[in-house]
Amino acid sequence: MALTPAMFEGHGVNLSATRQRAATLTTRRTVKKLHQAAWLVNAVRCIDLTTLSGDDTEGRVKRLCAKARNPLAQHLKEGLGIAGMPLTTGAVCVYPTMVAHAVKALRGTDIPVASVATGFPAGLMPLKLRLEEIRYAVGEGAGEIDIVITREHVLKNDWAALYDEVAAMREACGKAHLKAILATGDLKTLRNVYAASMVAMQAGADFIKTSTGKESVNATLPVSLVMVRALRDYGEMTGHRIGFKPAGGIKSAKEALAWQILMKEELGRPWLEPDLFRFGASSMLADIERQLEHYVTGRYAAFSRHALA
Repeated sequence: MALTPAMFEGHGVNLSATRQRAATLTTRRTVKKLHQAAWLVNAVRCIDLTTLSGDDTEGRVKRLCAKARNPLAQHLKEGLGIAGMPLTTGAVCVYPTMVAHAVKALRGTDIPVASVATGFPAGLMPLKLRLEEIRYAVGEGAGEIDIVITREHVLKNDWAALYDEVAAMREACGKAHLKAILATGDLKTLRNVYAASMVAMQAGADFIKTSTGKESVNATLPVSLVMVRALRDYGEMTGHRIGFKPAGGIKSAKEALAWQILMKEELGRPWLEPDLFRFGASSMLADIERQLEHYVTGRYAAFSRHALA
C-alpha cells in the first residue's frame, strides 16, 4: 500500500503501561503438564533454526538441517504420542553463501530456507549492493529473506526513505517472503518501534522481526507487545495479516511459552502457526527437548544427550 503516515504519526505509547502489561502476561496465564508439553511442541514448529556465525561451514549447515528435519528425539515423540506427526522446524536461517548448502540438505522436505541479507547485521551498505545480495540469496534457493532496515531513517523520522528502502527490497525478493528486521534495540523509543513496524508493513513486509541478535538489547516482551499491537492495528485497518518474529537472546523453553502467550492473548489462535509466527533461535530447541524429556521420563537430561543443532 502507499505510505500512509496518518496510520502511525501521533500514535502514543505509554511506557509504564506497556511494561506492566508485558510483566503480567506470564502471570495471568500459565500452562502446565500436558498443556505445557503441547505448547512446547508447537514452539518447535515455529522455530527458524539459525546459524549466523563467522565460522559457518557446509558441515555445520548440514547438521543444522538434519536437526530441522528431526527436531525431537524419537523416544520423546513416542512418549508424547506424536510418533506419526510430521514434525519439523519452521525454517532454517543462514547467511546467503550458505543457502545452497541448506537447500541441498533439505531437498525432499517442505522446510523453507531463510537467508539474512542487505548487509546483515548493520545494513550499512549502499542500497544497490543490498538489493543485489537479496537477488543472490533468492537465486540460490532462499524462500524467505530477513532484511535489515537503515536505523538512521527511523531515528530521523524519515519515513519516506524507510518506506522506499523496504519497498525496493520487497520487489527484489520476488516470490520470496520478506521479513523486516527492525533492530528495535537501536530505535531508542517505543513510538519509533510502532512507526517503523507500520512503515515496514505498508511497504510490503510479510513479517516484522525484532532484532538481528547482534544488538546490545534484542527481543523483549515490552517491545514485542508494541510490535504486536501494530500488527493488530494494521490488520484492522487493512484486512491483511502480517507475521511476527522475535529473535535474539531467546534461549529457554520458558521464553518460548511467554512469546506464545503474547501471541495468543493479543492476536489469537491463528498467530500460533508457522505462517504467521516464528522464533529466531537455535539453543532454545535444546532446552525445549530437556523440558519434554522431563515430562516424558520425570528426569532432566544433560544437553549432550540430545543431538545438537
